[in-house]
Amino acid sequence: MQTTWQVLLAAGQPIIADGGMGTMLIARGLQRGTAPELWNVERPDDVRAIHRAYIQAGAQIILTNSFGGNRLRLGMHGLAERAAELNRAAARLARAEADSASQPVVVAGSLGPTGQMLAPMGTLPPGEAAAAFAEQARALVAGGADVLWIETMSDLEEVRAAVAGCGQAAPEVPVVATMTFDTRGRTMMGTTPEQAAAALSELGVVALGANCGKGPDELEAAIGRMQDAGPGVPLVAKANAGAPRLEGDVAVYDATPDVMAGYALRVRALGASIIGACCGSTPDHIRAIARALEAGDS
Repeated sequence: MQTTWQVLLAAGQPIIADGGMGTMLIARGLQRGTAPELWNVERPDDVRAIHRAYIQAGAQIILTNSFGGNRLRLGMHGLAERAAELNRAAARLARAEADSASQPVVVAGSLGPTGQMLAPMGTLPPGEAAAAFAEQARALVAGGADVLWIETMSDLEEVRAAVAGCGQAAPEVPVVATMTFDTRGRTMMGTTPEQAAAALSELGVVALGANCGKGPDELEAAIGRMQDAGPGVPLVAKANAGAPRLEGDVAVYDATPDVMAGYALRVRALGASIIGACCGSTPDHIRAIARALEAGDS
Protein backbone atom coordinates (compact mmCIF):
# COMPACT_ATOMS: atom_id res chain seq x y z
CA MET A 1 0.00 0.00 0.00
CA GLN A 2 1.48 3.30 -1.08
CA THR A 3 1.96 6.08 1.45
CA THR A 4 4.31 9.00 2.09
CA TRP A 5 7.02 9.75 4.59
CA GLN A 6 4.90 12.51 6.11
CA VAL A 7 1.87 10.28 6.58
CA LEU A 8 3.97 7.55 8.16
CA LEU A 9 5.42 9.98 10.71
CA ALA A 10 2.06 11.60 11.43
CA ALA A 11 0.74 8.39 12.99
CA GLY A 12 2.87 9.12 16.06
CA GLN A 13 3.76 5.48 16.66
CA PRO A 14 7.16 3.77 16.43
CA ILE A 15 7.99 3.07 12.79
CA ILE A 16 9.43 -0.33 11.90
CA ALA A 17 12.28 -0.39 9.39
CA ASP A 18 13.55 -3.55 7.73
CA GLY A 19 16.64 -5.64 8.45
CA GLY A 20 19.69 -6.86 6.61
CA MET A 21 19.53 -7.14 2.83
CA GLY A 22 23.03 -8.54 2.34
CA THR A 23 22.44 -11.20 4.97
CA MET A 24 19.39 -12.42 3.14
CA LEU A 25 21.06 -12.31 -0.28
CA ILE A 26 23.95 -14.41 1.03
CA ALA A 27 21.46 -16.92 2.43
CA ARG A 28 20.03 -17.20 -1.08
CA GLY A 29 23.41 -17.81 -2.65
CA LEU A 30 25.08 -14.45 -3.30
CA GLN A 31 28.76 -15.22 -3.76
CA ARG A 32 31.60 -13.32 -2.12
CA GLY A 33 32.93 -10.65 -4.48
CA THR A 34 29.69 -10.32 -6.45
CA ALA A 35 27.97 -6.93 -6.51
CA PRO A 36 24.61 -7.43 -4.75
CA GLU A 37 23.06 -4.84 -7.05
CA LEU A 38 23.43 -7.22 -10.02
CA TRP A 39 20.67 -9.34 -8.50
CA ASN A 40 18.23 -6.49 -9.22
CA VAL A 41 18.37 -7.51 -12.88
CA GLU A 42 19.70 -11.08 -12.76
CA ARG A 43 17.63 -12.46 -9.86
CA PRO A 44 14.84 -9.93 -9.27
CA ASP A 45 12.44 -12.51 -7.82
CA ASP A 46 14.89 -13.18 -4.98
CA VAL A 47 15.20 -9.49 -4.17
CA ARG A 48 11.43 -9.04 -4.24
CA ALA A 49 10.99 -12.08 -1.98
CA ILE A 50 13.31 -10.51 0.61
CA HIS A 51 11.39 -7.22 0.56
CA ARG A 52 8.13 -9.17 0.83
CA ALA A 53 9.37 -11.16 3.82
CA TYR A 54 10.33 -7.99 5.68
CA ILE A 55 6.97 -6.38 4.93
CA GLN A 56 5.16 -9.49 6.16
CA ALA A 57 7.28 -9.31 9.32
CA GLY A 58 5.98 -5.79 9.96
CA ALA A 59 8.41 -3.45 8.22
CA GLN A 60 6.92 -0.09 7.24
CA ILE A 61 10.14 1.10 5.59
CA ILE A 62 12.07 -1.10 3.17
CA LEU A 63 15.51 -0.18 1.86
CA THR A 64 16.37 -0.85 -1.75
CA ASN A 65 19.11 -3.27 -2.76
CA SER A 66 21.42 -0.42 -3.77
CA PHE A 67 23.77 0.09 -0.81
CA GLY A 68 26.86 -0.16 -3.05
CA GLY A 69 25.10 1.30 -6.07
CA ASN A 70 27.07 4.49 -6.66
CA ARG A 71 29.29 4.38 -9.75
CA LEU A 72 32.49 4.70 -7.72
CA ARG A 73 31.79 1.56 -5.72
CA LEU A 74 30.29 -0.29 -8.66
CA GLY A 75 33.47 0.54 -10.55
CA MET A 76 35.29 -1.93 -8.31
CA HIS A 77 33.22 -4.62 -10.08
CA GLY A 78 33.52 -3.09 -13.55
CA LEU A 79 29.90 -1.92 -13.37
CA ALA A 80 30.22 1.86 -13.16
CA GLU A 81 28.36 2.47 -16.42
CA ARG A 82 25.39 0.41 -15.16
CA ALA A 83 24.80 2.52 -12.05
CA ALA A 84 21.58 4.14 -13.24
CA GLU A 85 20.17 0.86 -14.55
CA LEU A 86 20.87 -1.09 -11.38
CA ASN A 87 19.50 1.60 -9.08
CA ARG A 88 16.30 2.06 -11.09
CA ALA A 89 15.80 -1.69 -10.97
CA ALA A 90 16.41 -1.75 -7.21
CA ALA A 91 13.75 0.88 -6.58
CA ARG A 92 11.24 -0.72 -8.94
CA LEU A 93 11.50 -4.06 -7.15
CA ALA A 94 10.93 -2.48 -3.74
CA ARG A 95 8.15 -0.29 -5.16
CA ALA A 96 6.30 -3.30 -6.52
CA GLU A 97 6.33 -5.03 -3.14
CA ALA A 98 5.40 -1.88 -1.22
CA ASP A 99 2.46 -1.18 -3.53
CA SER A 100 1.10 -4.71 -3.18
CA ALA A 101 1.46 -4.79 0.62
CA SER A 102 -1.62 -4.80 2.85
CA GLN A 103 -0.16 -2.08 5.09
CA PRO A 104 1.38 1.30 4.19
CA VAL A 105 5.06 0.90 3.24
CA VAL A 106 7.62 3.55 2.32
CA VAL A 107 10.41 2.73 -0.14
CA ALA A 108 13.77 4.14 0.95
CA GLY A 109 16.50 4.39 -1.65
CA SER A 110 19.69 3.15 0.03
CA LEU A 111 22.91 5.08 -0.64
CA GLY A 112 26.06 3.71 1.02
CA PRO A 113 29.67 4.94 1.05
CA THR A 114 31.78 5.27 -2.10
CA GLY A 115 34.55 3.14 -0.64
CA GLN A 116 37.02 6.00 -1.17
CA MET A 117 38.39 8.70 1.10
CA LEU A 118 37.35 12.24 0.29
CA ALA A 119 39.89 15.01 -0.04
CA PRO A 120 41.75 16.40 1.81
CA MET A 121 42.12 13.17 3.85
CA GLY A 122 41.99 11.16 0.60
CA THR A 123 42.02 11.81 -3.12
CA LEU A 124 38.31 11.82 -4.06
CA PRO A 125 37.10 15.37 -4.77
CA PRO A 126 33.85 16.14 -2.89
CA GLY A 127 32.27 17.33 -6.13
CA GLU A 128 32.94 14.01 -7.82
CA ALA A 129 31.42 12.16 -4.88
CA ALA A 130 28.36 14.42 -4.96
CA ALA A 131 27.94 13.79 -8.69
CA ALA A 132 28.05 10.02 -8.12
CA PHE A 133 25.44 10.26 -5.37
CA ALA A 134 23.29 12.52 -7.57
CA GLU A 135 23.32 9.95 -10.36
CA GLN A 136 22.32 7.23 -7.91
CA ALA A 137 19.63 9.32 -6.23
CA ARG A 138 18.12 10.34 -9.57
CA ALA A 139 17.81 6.70 -10.63
CA LEU A 140 16.35 5.60 -7.29
CA VAL A 141 13.68 8.28 -7.45
CA ALA A 142 12.93 7.42 -11.08
CA GLY A 143 12.39 3.83 -9.96
CA GLY A 144 9.93 4.84 -7.27
CA ALA A 145 11.80 5.63 -4.04
CA ASP A 146 9.81 7.78 -1.61
CA VAL A 147 12.80 8.85 0.46
CA LEU A 148 16.58 8.79 0.00
CA TRP A 149 18.39 6.94 2.80
CA ILE A 150 22.11 7.64 3.26
CA GLU A 151 23.53 4.96 5.56
CA THR A 152 26.59 3.43 7.22
CA MET A 153 28.68 6.58 6.87
CA SER A 154 31.82 7.30 8.90
CA ASP A 155 32.93 10.61 7.33
CA LEU A 156 30.82 13.74 7.74
CA GLU A 157 32.28 15.13 4.53
CA GLU A 158 30.96 12.13 2.62
CA VAL A 159 27.55 12.61 4.21
CA ARG A 160 27.62 16.23 3.08
CA ALA A 161 28.50 15.12 -0.45
CA ALA A 162 25.69 12.57 -0.42
CA VAL A 163 23.13 15.08 0.84
CA ALA A 164 24.32 17.57 -1.77
CA GLY A 165 23.97 14.95 -4.49
CA CYS A 166 20.46 14.06 -3.36
CA GLY A 167 19.54 17.72 -3.37
CA GLN A 168 20.86 18.18 -6.89
CA ALA A 169 18.99 15.15 -8.18
CA ALA A 170 15.68 15.36 -6.34
CA PRO A 171 15.33 18.44 -4.11
CA GLU A 172 11.70 17.58 -3.31
CA VAL A 173 12.48 14.10 -1.91
CA PRO A 174 13.11 13.69 1.86
CA VAL A 175 16.60 12.59 2.92
CA VAL A 176 17.56 10.43 5.93
CA ALA A 177 21.16 9.95 7.08
CA THR A 178 22.72 7.49 9.53
CA MET A 179 26.31 6.98 10.63
CA THR A 180 28.19 4.05 12.15
CA PHE A 181 29.79 4.50 15.58
CA ASP A 182 32.04 1.46 15.77
CA THR A 183 35.31 2.92 17.10
CA ARG A 184 35.12 3.50 20.85
CA GLY A 185 31.88 5.43 20.56
CA ARG A 186 32.92 7.36 17.45
CA THR A 187 32.84 6.74 13.74
CA MET A 188 36.00 5.41 12.11
CA MET A 189 36.80 9.03 11.16
CA GLY A 190 36.41 10.23 14.75
CA THR A 191 32.94 11.80 14.67
CA THR A 192 31.00 11.59 17.93
CA PRO A 193 27.24 11.00 18.08
CA GLU A 194 26.77 14.56 19.33
CA GLN A 195 28.77 16.00 16.44
CA ALA A 196 26.84 13.86 13.98
CA ALA A 197 23.48 14.94 15.37
CA ALA A 198 24.41 18.61 15.10
CA ALA A 199 25.95 18.37 11.64
CA LEU A 200 23.22 16.22 10.12
CA SER A 201 20.49 18.46 11.56
CA GLU A 202 22.13 21.44 9.85
CA LEU A 203 22.00 19.56 6.54
CA GLY A 204 18.21 19.52 6.69
CA VAL A 205 17.66 15.75 6.80
CA VAL A 206 14.21 14.60 7.92
CA ALA A 207 15.62 11.89 10.22
CA LEU A 208 19.07 10.89 11.43
CA GLY A 209 20.66 8.23 13.56
CA ALA A 210 22.93 5.22 13.76
CA ASN A 211 23.16 1.89 11.99
CA CYS A 212 25.39 -1.16 11.64
CA GLY A 213 28.37 -1.29 14.06
CA LYS A 214 29.23 -3.91 16.65
CA GLY A 215 25.78 -4.68 17.96
CA PRO A 216 22.93 -3.29 20.04
CA ASP A 217 24.88 -2.11 23.09
CA GLU A 218 27.12 0.18 21.07
CA LEU A 219 24.26 1.55 19.02
CA GLU A 220 22.08 2.16 22.06
CA ALA A 221 24.82 4.33 23.55
CA ALA A 222 25.07 6.34 20.33
CA ILE A 223 21.29 6.89 20.17
CA GLY A 224 21.22 8.09 23.77
CA ARG A 225 23.96 10.62 23.07
CA MET A 226 22.27 11.80 19.88
CA GLN A 227 19.00 12.29 21.72
CA ASP A 228 20.77 14.30 24.43
CA ALA A 229 22.12 16.57 21.67
CA GLY A 230 18.57 17.53 20.74
CA PRO A 231 18.55 16.70 17.02
CA GLY A 232 15.07 18.13 16.39
CA VAL A 233 14.13 15.35 13.93
CA PRO A 234 13.23 11.67 14.42
CA LEU A 235 16.03 9.31 15.40
CA VAL A 236 16.76 6.12 13.46
CA ALA A 237 18.22 2.99 15.09
CA LYS A 238 19.28 0.00 12.94
CA ALA A 239 21.70 -2.17 14.89
CA ASN A 240 23.50 -5.25 13.70
CA ALA A 241 22.24 -8.51 15.18
CA GLY A 242 25.12 -8.66 17.63
CA ALA A 243 28.84 -8.18 17.20
CA PRO A 244 30.09 -9.98 14.08
CA ARG A 245 32.61 -12.79 14.36
CA LEU A 246 34.25 -14.73 11.57
CA GLU A 247 33.77 -18.44 10.98
CA GLY A 248 36.14 -19.07 8.10
CA ASP A 249 35.42 -16.17 5.79
CA VAL A 250 31.76 -15.80 6.84
CA ALA A 251 30.54 -13.18 9.32
CA VAL A 252 28.28 -14.69 11.96
CA TYR A 253 25.90 -12.70 14.17
CA ASP A 254 24.59 -14.24 17.37
CA ALA A 255 21.81 -11.92 18.57
CA THR A 256 18.50 -13.81 18.56
CA PRO A 257 15.15 -12.25 17.71
CA ASP A 258 14.41 -12.00 21.44
CA VAL A 259 17.67 -10.11 22.01
CA MET A 260 16.78 -7.67 19.23
CA ALA A 261 13.29 -7.23 20.66
CA GLY A 262 14.88 -6.07 23.91
CA TYR A 263 17.17 -3.71 22.01
CA ALA A 264 14.13 -2.22 20.25
CA LEU A 265 12.44 -1.39 23.54
CA ARG A 266 15.61 0.17 24.92
CA VAL A 267 16.32 2.39 21.90
CA ARG A 268 12.67 3.43 21.90
CA ALA A 269 13.07 4.52 25.52
CA LEU A 270 16.25 6.38 24.56
CA GLY A 271 14.41 8.42 21.93
CA ALA A 272 14.50 6.48 18.66
CA SER A 273 11.21 6.42 16.76
CA ILE A 274 12.34 4.59 13.58
CA ILE A 275 13.65 1.19 14.56
CA GLY A 276 14.93 -1.74 12.54
CA ALA A 277 18.08 -3.80 12.22
CA CYS A 278 21.10 -4.20 9.98
CA CYS A 279 23.70 -6.89 9.24
CA GLY A 280 22.93 -10.38 10.50
CA SER A 281 19.23 -9.67 10.93
CA THR A 282 16.37 -11.48 9.20
CA PRO A 283 12.59 -11.13 8.99
CA ASP A 284 12.38 -13.11 12.25
CA HIS A 285 14.33 -10.35 14.00
CA ILE A 286 12.09 -7.65 12.52
CA ARG A 287 8.96 -9.57 13.49
CA ALA A 288 10.19 -9.75 17.09
CA ILE A 289 11.01 -6.02 17.06
CA ALA A 290 7.59 -5.13 15.67
CA ARG A 291 5.78 -7.26 18.26
CA ALA A 292 7.81 -5.87 21.14
CA LEU A 293 7.20 -2.28 20.11
CA GLU A 294 3.50 -2.87 19.54
CA ALA A 295 3.16 -4.41 23.00
CA GLY A 296 5.24 -1.66 24.56
CA ASP A 297 3.08 1.09 23.10
CA SER A 298 -0.26 -0.56 23.81
